[in-house]
Amino acid sequence: MSHASAIKTHLLRRLAASDARTSPYAHWLLNDALPRDTAAAIRDLPLAVPEIADTEGKRETHNALRAFFSTENQSRFAVCRDVAETLQAPDTIAALECLTGVQLAGSYLRIEHCQDTDGFWLEPHTDIGAKLFTLLIYLSEGPGCETWGTDIYDAERNHLGATPYGFNKGLIFVPGENTWHGFERRPIGAVRKSIIVNYVKDEWRARQELAYPDRPVAT
Repeated sequence: MSHASAIKTHLLRRLAASDARTSPYAHWLLNDALPRDTAAAIRDLPLAVPEIADTEGKRETHNALRAFFSTENQSRFAVCRDVAETLQAPDTIAALECLTGVQLAGSYLRIEHCQDTDGFWLEPHTDIGAKLFTLLIYLSEGPGCETWGTDIYDAERNHLGATPYGFNKGLIFVPGENTWHGFERRPIGAVRKSIIVNYVKDEWRARQELAYPDRPVAT
């Protein structure tokens, strides 16, 4: 079995065992989202930690410093290639569609590698627009990181708390008008690592961010 096939088999099992929540909007929590060695390899990728003074509440404030599982990084790092192949696979797409009800055929895979440091914050936002699906997989471990989960808000943007953060835990949701989330300012004592998986519409302009810029997913 190839590495990508092993990752896919593991992920499909974890999706089937995900914890579905309905409040304040539909979302799913994952434990042990990827094989542990795969998650560790992503965490340990030799990508520079960006030096950002202030995000101004948005990741796109410093687009030039962002890292993705692009075609270039897939050629550099086997784990990027294997994870991209897993998330592009038709049976993975079918499982995500079955779990969430979203239609992904014809969309494009985008995987961002995030390394957030003290001072990082994100204003409440919904991910609506060109993003059809969002999956976050958290990758840090150690004292204090349990407080680094994604913050969840209700429709009036009242802060309801944070999702569980821990090594290889995950959060899934389908962007909609009420899917408010962000990251409140709080201490980050090390590097807060994660990947963000999106399936985006063909209108996505930054094609260099896509895992397969010329190949939409299919079921």
